[in-house]
Amino acid sequence: MLRMLESLGLKRLDADVYVYLVQHDPQKARAIAEALVTIKRHLYRSLRNLQHKGMIITSQEHPARVSAVTFDRVLNQFIEANRGKAQYIEQNKEQLLSIWRSKILGEG
Repeated sequence: MLRMLESLGLKRLDADVYVYLVQHDPQKARAIAEALVTIKRHLYRSLRNLQHKGMIITSQEHPARVSAVTFDRVLNQFIEANRGKAQYIEQNKEQLLSIWRSKILGEG
């Protein structure tokens, strides 16, 4: 499972945190840091990464509790994000090739 998440672009700690939350939902940051034996600063960076990717939800209470989004939803978000990137590349292929040729290959 961790390798699969890493192949989707997650850092190792991000993958560890997501899997932990799937198995122990919802949790406070302190409990996550203790369970994964990591420094809180690293954990908070990981939580920001996961939240930015739409993989976790944070409660409004204090201290906040963190919950994992379903893996099905995560995969759908990943597909949509990459579909958009692929469409951009396809639509701008000639311009990208032109820039590549002029800047890297010295053509043109």
